[in-house]
Amino acid sequence: MSSIFVNSKDVFLDIVNAKDYVQLDRVSSIYQSLKDSIKKPLKMILLYGKPGTGKSMFLNKIHTDLSPTQSIYLYKTPILDESEFYKVLAQDIFATRYNGELNFTQFMKIVEKKEFKETPVVLLDEAQLYSEVLMEKIRLLSDTRTVKFVITLHKTEKEDIIAKEHFQTRIWETIELENASSSELKIYIQKKLMKANCFDSANMFTNKSVNRIHNITNGNYRDTNKLLYTLFDLYALYEKSSRLSNIRTDHVPNKLIEMAAIHTGLINA
Repeated sequence: MSSIFVNSKDVFLDIVNAKDYVQLDRVSSIYQSLKDSIKKPLKMILLYGKPGTGKSMFLNKIHTDLSPTQSIYLYKTPILDESEFYKVLAQDIFATRYNGELNFTQFMKIVEKKEFKETPVVLLDEAQLYSEVLMEKIRLLSDTRTVKFVITLHKTEKEDIIAKEHFQTRIWETIELENASSSELKIYIQKKLMKANCFDSANMFTNKSVNRIHNITNGNYRDTNKLLYTLFDLYALYEKSSRLSNIRTDHVPNKLIEMAAIHTGLINA
């Protein structure tokens, strides 16, 4: 089955792909700040925000944009075993294979033997999952200035404390990501659809419908994607059952938005 609604639904799949990056003025400004920070002689950069504010997307886009001209390594899934973490970095960054267990002292000897004209950059997503012991080793490694780290953390009360105390002597740059405003959310939705040539769907989102979506998701990008994926799935089901004539398609009715929100668990029935 192929229709504008099926195609529109696929736009909001819950995947992280740098090609799906949507330029918003504030987001683009923050992204440029991150790129500028990477060029500075900083040891560690912290990118933090609530889940769904785009941290993983930022790391993916940074990696995509800089990898053609710079040594930059992205680890989307935390490597929680300490020895395995060192072995992966030793192989990827220092071109050194190591058989058996590799401890921090052994790894640092590998680091000391290497010199780079330009400091390699390591992007660590979901850093709140790493143990405090391993994070301390990562900070010690950053102190050598052999490797620069960009790490992401979820913004919660616990990790705010980590950001202030756990890293305060080594983090030289902190960048916070926030949810979208209602006007930003409208641009985000319409740009994503138009990038996929779903122009009719993009035109369905009036200020009224976007305001309702924003009230439900609070401008969170991940929740918005989930909501709209389900919304267009409902449209596709109505189309398949030949009941689409009962639903407005010149704009998105609040009733249908609320149905999608109930299906995704964003609001209670």
